[in-house]
Amino acid sequence: MDAAGAVTRAVTRFATAVPAAADGVCVGLSGGPDSLALLAATVRSGLDVRALVVDHGLQATSGPVAAGAAATARRLGADAEVLTVEVGSVGGLEAAARDARYRALDDARAGRPVLLAHTADDQAETVLLGLARGSGARSLAGMREWNAPWGRPLLGIRRSQTVSACAELGLRPHHDPHNRDPRFTRVRVRAEVLPLLDDVLRGGVVEALGRTASALRADNDALDDYAAEAYELAGGEELDTRTLSGLPAAVRTRVVRRWLLEIGATEPTHRVISAVDDLVTDVRARGQVAIGGDPSARRVVERSGERLAVRLVER
Repeated sequence: MDAAGAVTRAVTRFATAVPAAADGVCVGLSGGPDSLALLAATVRSGLDVRALVVDHGLQATSGPVAAGAAATARRLGADAEVLTVEVGSVGGLEAAARDARYRALDDARAGRPVLLAHTADDQAETVLLGLARGSGARSLAGMREWNAPWGRPLLGIRRSQTVSACAELGLRPHHDPHNRDPRFTRVRVRAEVLPLLDDVLRGGVVEALGRTASALRADNDALDDYAAEAYELAGGEELDTRTLSGLPAAVRTRVVRRWLLEIGATEPTHRVISAVDDLVTDVRARGQVAIGGDPSARRVVERSGERLAVRLVER
């Protein structure tokens, strides 16, 4: 089985479809089988490659592992740099490490796209976690192959293929113990939930979840375009409820979400968006919806006549 060829073809197809990759790319490299296979395939595809190895400092061996990954990248023909980060605690260890990693990659990429080694298995886990948490279509649509500056050429490649690709190319990946630690929800989904679903449904679950994400992404893009047109008519410092009240809820809530972001809300939750949407549709609404703030004042949305406005309320 030519797993290395399959991974390389996936990268080549991505590079052909994304002109920004022509001038060179960065590859986020952990040293694990997914990112190592991606790096090797990117070099083999003829791209100018710079490996960015993030050392999170969460394990005693993280420094040597990062240095070893960088050395492997150089042997394969890529430039390489180790980025040392400090991981905070906001949102839990997984989220804090992810935030620190993405900041470091963005700071170091020097205008290049950054290729990430998310596979079809990662996509399935993302969709399943979103479904279990009651997330909306935006979350269930999963990860995009290209969402500048982030590229994910391997979303159609299974994790087993990246492991096989490394073996075929004589590469020895690092296996991060955190990826087997059942304290992390995603690890349990990977090791327990997806295999059980595959057994009960007799296979094909990863591929089916990937198709679900793709279909929802197309629907979501169409609704986002519709909502963008509506926002041009209704948005601004204040939100015009007359323009929105007759729109389908799927479009209206997208306009509300965009407006909330524009006026300073930080990643508004489903609960906040729904509460503000209630102000749009209820002409008698007199309540307030808190959307954030600071220790001295909180920011609230309230309805005044046919418009929604935001104001600060001192604590």
